[in-house]
Amino acid sequence: MTRPDRPPYPCPVDWRTRITIEPGKRGGKPCVRGLRITVSEVLEYLASGMTEDDMLRDFPDLTREDIRACLAFAADRERKFVSVPPP
Repeated sequence: MTRPDRPPYPCPVDWRTRITIEPGKRGGKPCVRGLRITVSEVLEYLASGMTEDDMLRDFPDLTREDIRACLAFAADRERKFVSVPPP
């Protein structure tokens, strides 16, 4: 049995150490380490086909661990998402 506060698989990335939420920065959206790069931007770049290497080249302040933290954050949020049962 898995605990609701813990993923059902070992996750080497603890997004809580890299993802920050500050009310006055980027409208309070989750950002990478207090930078002005949002989690949603990282996810959109990946979804559009941009590689990690492309992102690291375009955003020198970003690290591979930051990208993985964004994915872990999204996975955690999705896992906690409440789904509506079918009628």
